[in-house]
Amino acid sequence: MRRPGFDREKYLELQADHIDARRRQFGGKLYLEFGGKLFDDNHASRVLPGFTPDNKIVMLERLADEVEIVIVISALDLQRNKLRSDVGIPYDADVLRHIDVFRSYGLHVGSVVISHVTEDNRQARAFKRKLERLGIKVYRHFPIKGYPNDVNLIVSEQGYGRNEYVETTRDLVVVTAPGPGSGKMATCLSQLYHDHQRGISSGYAKYETFPIWNLPLDHPVNVAYEAATADLDDVNMIDPFHLAAYGEQVVNYNRDVEIFPVLSLLFEQIMGSSPYKSPTDMGVNMAGMCISDDEVCREASRQEVIRRYYHALVHEKRDELEPTVSDRIALILSRLGISKEDRPVVLPALETERRTKAPAAAIELPDGRIVTGKTSPLLGASSAMLLDALKALAGIDDSVQLLASESIEPIQTLKTQHLGSKNPRLHTDEVLIALSVSATTDELARRALDELQHLRGCDVHTTVILGSVDETIFRNLGVQVTSEPVFQTKKLYRKR
Repeated sequence: MRRPGFDREKYLELQADHIDARRRQFGGKLYLEFGGKLFDDNHASRVLPGFTPDNKIVMLERLADEVEIVIVISALDLQRNKLRSDVGIPYDADVLRHIDVFRSYGLHVGSVVISHVTEDNRQARAFKRKLERLGIKVYRHFPIKGYPNDVNLIVSEQGYGRNEYVETTRDLVVVTAPGPGSGKMATCLSQLYHDHQRGISSGYAKYETFPIWNLPLDHPVNVAYEAATADLDDVNMIDPFHLAAYGEQVVNYNRDVEIFPVLSLLFEQIMGSSPYKSPTDMGVNMAGMCISDDEVCREASRQEVIRRYYHALVHEKRDELEPTVSDRIALILSRLGISKEDRPVVLPALETERRTKAPAAAIELPDGRIVTGKTSPLLGASSAMLLDALKALAGIDDSVQLLASESIEPIQTLKTQHLGSKNPRLHTDEVLIALSVSATTDELARRALDELQHLRGCDVHTTVILGSVDETIFRNLGVQVTSEPVFQTKKLYRKR
């Protein structure tokens, strides 16, 4: 079982206390920008074992009576139908998913802001109508020429003054978004401007988990964040403003450091003076105070960088892209002194493929055991690995066949003769369905099925790029999959 390296309860308490202190600092309304994910924060849970994906939203749940949530989505992302890669849905659908999840925690979603709105963006107009039909308030924010450098224009009736003022009813306003670049910070600053015009006291703070400001620049947890944002050109750096103001070295990232002089001017224009001396000052991140086992978090972060490297290789292979992102992450691997083979499941999978001359897969179980799967006439490598892993967890002898060939063959016949499939081997979803059916009469199958919950958090490596079905099954099981950047077939058309 993976050892925890992060104290979740301490984190929830410190974060709530720090947010409360920031609210007292401004005395009125606080706009709290949330970077990263409010829920499903799987990156944080991977690099900080013990940090659960729902930590942030559970913390907000404790303040449910005081919090109002505003979700920001960029009209540009609507126009290009941008997808959230981790859940495989477009940003507009993810806004609706966010609202449902927030409401399930008893949190009040006040409205949605569509940023970067232009007259010719029909997708933004259509989404606005859809939200309004669902009874959700929608506000529009517009592009500002010269943003963010032309401060005089930005802080004027032709800048923030053109934006529609977001009516809020509570004093703690959490501003979040389905992904980066949505316009969260601009939304907060626009609200500060409008509040100032109305004589309303308000302030701004930022809840950004990574990079962790009080860990060293070269700490693997911070380095893993660079790998996660390699496609955005983000780079961790020492905050020069904090160093100058306090004589203390803390870590921030290039975009916040680059924009801070402009933010200071904006604060001065809007509030009369800037409440912050550095971009790090703006944060309310206590994660670094809650690491309980540093070495556990270091090793988890090294593994995350390797996973990011493989994900970049597969993405570039699928979309026939230049190896820009993977090359950046390869440099990060070198800085950490590790290689892709340091992922425990890689070499066993490759060795099984070499021995069998067919695609293979390997999984590391919670107790450290490695189970491999090979391709057979009945099962694909991932399906075979999944069955063998469940047998190992349930203490069932490896020689036992959980699914007899006579139960698999009818499914193969259905696939090839009636559903038009060229591949007779069972995918992971078909194996799990067959196992579920068997579990109604077979005690061993039932025991194996009961072990599915223990696969969450396990690492898997496959020697070929997975199809969408197997990818979805592993994602739903909470399994962390990497693959060699190799297609199983040479076909030009592949289902995504």
